[in-house]
Amino acid sequence: MLVVPPGTAAGQADSAPPASRPRIWVRPIASLIVPGTGQLMAGRERAAVFMAAELYLVARVLQLNKEAHRESERFRDLAFEVARRSFAAERRDTVFEYYETMERFDESGAYDLDGGPGFAPESNSDTYNGSMWLLARRTYWEDPDVPPNPTSTEFQRALQFYQSRAVGPNYRWSWHGASLEHEVFRQSIRRSDSAFRRTQSQLGLLLANHVLSAVDALIASRLAAALGRRTDFRTTISRHRRASVEVTVAF
Repeated sequence: MLVVPPGTAAGQADSAPPASRPRIWVRPIASLIVPGTGQLMAGRERAAVFMAAELYLVARVLQLNKEAHRESERFRDLAFEVARRSFAAERRDTVFEYYETMERFDESGAYDLDGGPGFAPESNSDTYNGSMWLLARRTYWEDPDVPPNPTSTEFQRALQFYQSRAVGPNYRWSWHGASLEHEVFRQSIRRSDSAFRRTQSQLGLLLANHVLSAVDALIASRLAAALGRRTDFRTTISRHRRASVEVTVAF
């Protein structure tokens, strides 16, 4: 049986070196950067799905982030204007955990009740500092209601525990007589925290959209490389002068 090598343009294209063919990673990389780009390059209709998801998720992230910062500014303003101004003339910001503590306790309590050369922790356990001193006594003293010798190791350890956790004079607060503002403060903290958590969730979905689009483009590119995009014509002539044409069409 005599086989005539393909002489058509399609046959010549098949014999082209691999370097001249489109690389399979171009579309996946494009989709990883901008979801749907690789599908758009391949003429796939689902490109619109990835692009629409990207636009929606980006808009949602920006909206939630703006909401979170707006509520964050609101509870910080309330904290200083209502609960802190009488203790500190200058506004100083700090970590979020501080504001969470302000949410749970109406008052910080004093840091040092002595006012002289000595040091006396806050004794009112209803305040935040007082609760820290109670926890220190329960942790290091044999009996939290019976103080050991002030020079003893137990007393000094409890004092160090308190000093490392109590709120200092510049960060004292009191919501006394401002229960309504305190409730608004709590609501703002909850809304801000919720918005930040939802922002993180949307960022996760945004990343997943990039990865999914890239994987989809990679699979499509590999299938196209394996099956071929061209039609391959081969003509076979037998000794009995019968000819057949073999046509291979890639998807």
